[in-house]
Order: sequence, then C-alpha cells, then structure tokens
Amino acid sequence: MPQTYGSHESKLFYVEESVFGQTPTNPAMLGVAAESIEPQINSNNIKVRGVGSVDLQAIKKGQRAPSLKVSFPIPSDAPINFLQNCKVDLNKSLSVQVLYYKGAFSEATDIISLLYTGCKFQSVVVECSIDDVVKASAELLSQDVTASTSKISGATYSEYAGAVPFYESYIKKDTTTLDRVTDWKFTVNNNLKQIPVIRSPNGNIIKYLPNRHRELSGEVVFEFESKEEFDDIINDTEFDLEFGLGGSNKAILGDCKWENVSIPTRIEELVSLKAAFTAKSLTIT
Repeated sequence: MPQTYGSHESKLFYVEESVFGQTPTNPAMLGVAAESIEPQINSNNIKVRGVGSVDLQAIKKGQRAPSLKVSFPIPSDAPINFLQNCKVDLNKSLSVQVLYYKGAFSEATDIISLLYTGCKFQSVVVECSIDDVVKASAELLSQDVTASTSKISGATYSEYAGAVPFYESYIKKDTTTLDRVTDWKFTVNNNLKQIPVIRSPNGNIIKYLPNRHRELSGEVVFEFESKEEFDDIINDTEFDLEFGLGGSNKAILGDCKWENVSIPTRIEELVSLKAAFTAKSLTIT
C-alpha cells in the first residue's frame, strides 16, 4: 500500500473520441498542465422507505453522474487544443484520464486511473489579470467513469508546456484595442442535459449528453478614464469583443451588449469600472 498521493503525483490527459463514450484504440493522449483537478462521481442513490421501520428499507443505485473539474493555465505550446472543445458546434466528446502514480511517470508504479468517457464541457471560465497568466476553469460531465490500476493499453502520453502571460494577451472592442483593461473574463455555459433511458444492462448510465441553450457572458474591468461604457449601455450599443489567447489564437464573443456597468469608488483606492456583458455568439480560433 503506497503512502498518500501528492498533487505532484497526478496528471490529466485527454483524447478526442470518434464514437461517443468509447476511448479510441491506441490513443495519443494529450496532457493538461492543471493547477487543480477534482474528479467526482455521484451515484444518485434511490432511498426506499416503508411502513414498519424508521430506517431505510433499501438503497438502490440511481443514475450515475460522473463529473470532473479542472483549472489550468492556457499552454503557449497549443493554447486552444483543449479549450476549443467547449464549442458545441464541434459536437465532440472526449475521453479524459486522471492518473495518480508513484515514481517517474515514464516508469510509474502504484497507478490509480480514473478514465472518464463521453466527456463534454458543461462550462468554462477563461480569465486574465495583471501579473498573472491566462487561465481557464472548466467543469466536464461524462457518460461513465472507470477506475483501474494502469495506463491505457497501447496509449502514448505527451504534454504541452508553457503559459501565456497577461502581456501576451489583449482585448479588442470591434477593431479597437482596449488599453484601459486590468482584468477580463468570459464564461461559456453549455447547459448539458444528462439523459438516461430505461434499458438493461447499464440502465443507470446515461445514454445521451446533449447541450441545450448556450449562455455566453463575461466581465471586463477598466481603469476609469472614460464614460464610453456608460454611453454604450445608455445607447444600447452592440459590439464584438476579441480576447487574445496566445500566439495567433483568440476568442471572439459576437454581438455583445453591456449587461451592467458599475464604478466602485473607495477611500485610498484608484477608481475602476466593472462592465459585465452578454454575447450572442462565440468563435475560438
């Protein structure tokens, strides 16, 4: 029995699936250099009560609901390779493997593997702040999860490196670069629906994982130097916002409108302006 695992003894890898819920044969697994990983599974147990007892009569397994939360800096080697899977128009699912191990990864021992299959992005927040790197925090839902004590047979494992510091990012409003911004973030919520059906076997495992109406939103924090954002919201102005993700990669949230604009003003603090927005479309390239 090994000692407790540390965060330095864990890794996360993914691969695109060609068939929903099935890990490809001999997959080329790509690594995500995560800051935090939180694998979860909820059995949604059915608790049965009856007369004649104050206690439960039975506990039956319900709809299995595996999920995974991961936070990671955007890798400068390949800024959007993992992130772009949040786009519903790609209609892609992933197999995601969380590995805990001892020793060097190439010769790992005491492996604990959690392989999530049929994974899709439920939501993701991408953000950038002064004196930091561009980061993302995502929640993925999956069809199923399998626990084992080995890597995937025939798989190769490789990892992206690097990060995108704040000074290699940018933000544009339409075609104009905004040079007053100190923080930005945008959120993609795909509103996935876990759909089971009555079947045997595997009746407790969902059959479909479709997205529903998508929600696109975010917030930009400015140094307060202009009334432009107040004019925009008063005049009901529509615009596009472009966020630099490193290299030539970018995310464009189209047909945006400011949802709320506020100017927190406090003693001994410089005045900033916070502008929350809602968007109608998303492209990541």
